[in-house]
Amino acid sequence: MIRFEGEKDFSQSIADIGAKLIDARFVVQCIPDVESLKELETDRAVLILRPGFSFVRGTLEGTLRIVDAVAATGVRYLIANKGIGSSADVEATLAFEPGPNGTRIRWSAEVKALGGLLKLVPSGLIRGAAEKVIGDTWSAVEAKLNALATPPSEGRS
Repeated sequence: MIRFEGEKDFSQSIADIGAKLIDARFVVQCIPDVESLKELETDRAVLILRPGFSFVRGTLEGTLRIVDAVAATGVRYLIANKGIGSSADVEATLAFEPGPNGTRIRWSAEVKALGGLLKLVPSGLIRGAAEKVIGDTWSAVEAKLNALATPPSEGRS
């Protein structure tokens, strides 16, 4: 339906990145507009989102399922969102490979289905909103991975 893809380089090793990105407990911390969590396990999360888009009012309940997860090679996410009068199903795939200074992730995401009122929204608006969410999510992933790699200060005076 609507497809996105790209590459992202990280300084961390495949093992370090893979261990985080196959764990829903880490991934949900990187998703923008999360209002609350209803369920949280290593391979599944149910969250309440309050997206800041004019064409989506109120909240959405999102279910993130992690499938085909192998820390050394990649992961696939299935995301189902539903709200009052709207729904969206998304599939995202990440492939981990050695990069110039650590790890390169080749990723793709595809909106598989739109339901209810979202079917009436022009695809350009959907694409723009999705690109913003993708960009914000990658920024959060990078910030959280960098924070984990930075040793805590020793409290010297």
